[in-house]
Amino acid sequence: MNRRTFALGAMSALSATQVIGANDRVRMGLIGSGGRGREDWDTFLKQPEVEPVAVCDVYEPFLQKGLEMAAGKAKPFHDFRKLLEQKDIDAVIVGTPDHWHALMTIAACEAGKDVYCEKPLSLVASEGRKMVAAARKNNRVVQTGSQQRSGSHYAAAVKLIQDGGIGEVHRIQCGFQRNAFPGFKPTEMADGKTTGFDYDMWLGPAPKRAFDPFRCIYNFRWFWDYSGGQMTNWGAHHLDIARWIVGAEAPMVVSGMGGRYGLTDGGETPDVQMVNFQFPKVVVTWTVSEIAEGPKGATIDVYGSKGMMSLTRPGFQVTPEQVGSKGEKKPAMEALKMKGADLNVQHARNFLDCVKSRKRPNADVEEGHRSAVMCHLGNISTRLGRSLKWDAAKEQVVGDAEANTMLSKAYRGPWKLM
Repeated sequence: MNRRTFALGAMSALSATQVIGANDRVRMGLIGSGGRGREDWDTFLKQPEVEPVAVCDVYEPFLQKGLEMAAGKAKPFHDFRKLLEQKDIDAVIVGTPDHWHALMTIAACEAGKDVYCEKPLSLVASEGRKMVAAARKNNRVVQTGSQQRSGSHYAAAVKLIQDGGIGEVHRIQCGFQRNAFPGFKPTEMADGKTTGFDYDMWLGPAPKRAFDPFRCIYNFRWFWDYSGGQMTNWGAHHLDIARWIVGAEAPMVVSGMGGRYGLTDGGETPDVQMVNFQFPKVVVTWTVSEIAEGPKGATIDVYGSKGMMSLTRPGFQVTPEQVGSKGEKKPAMEALKMKGADLNVQHARNFLDCVKSRKRPNADVEEGHRSAVMCHLGNISTRLGRSLKWDAAKEQVVGDAEANTMLSKAYRGPWKLM
């Protein structure tokens, strides 16, 4: 690098531009052909060694869209278990709502498939540890869909910070702000017609509820039965990077507050939330607002004694601190900046390369589990209205039986984890 601007580094598309031989092909299936699932599918289908084999969804219009993207090369499935029985599949994408991630990932590992599972890895903390165990037991490559982990500028930023490039860091601020007031609306089946939709299968292990189009498709994120709001949506991305920067497995203390104050759409998860995570000598803060965006959207701000780094998906820039006595202040370091690249492609490439090399990927299932737990603890603290002390070795909240009951969740029969 020169003094002012980072080069993009070695994480280029070299591996993607190699001539791929027939024996290097990766035969893939898609489970969950909704919006994000199809985005992942599109990214993987553009990689030269990927061969589409199967698409599964419980909503017929989404199933057909996934099949069309595969240009007639993939077989349709309505039950993921039937897809996993296929011997000609090497790896699957799990792009379903969060409450399905653990069941499908573990079943795929048991079936001998590698897995690219969208984030957050789990719905509750106990699921994640079982997912790790299944991956290790079956020697499977499991990549969490936290694509920032494969971003070349994120890796460069973490190295710069950990090498002391912006001085001592004791505070990291992560956030997501937007204005969704007065609330969200159904994106599918708003007329109440459920033609081609297997609602009972969509619910799966989640509690039985009367059909409501608002609870399905994109808006599942705002209901505790299926997800954890923006904490496990954008928080799973940004807090993962913060934890990477700190270099710790987990926070020691978590303290959250907030609620659904302004949105009137019937959702449950917070539209305003602030959570502090205490690490050794570092405080990480997560803030979310769904009712006012202000000047910033999705951000990670890292405060060092020599400079402040603003780290976003388009890139990062470091603003030097001014040091010295009044009237004689000067920058403590050079200003720095680096542009980002296509995170989705970089993350997919890392997964495919690991499928072939059998190495662990950048967002290995263990890392995905640890970052998901961080998010789950933030939500538990917010919902209970009190701070939590976390024992990372035992994966238990210290001295709080009620909080520990929220680390797991009962499944609706006949579904159960292996």
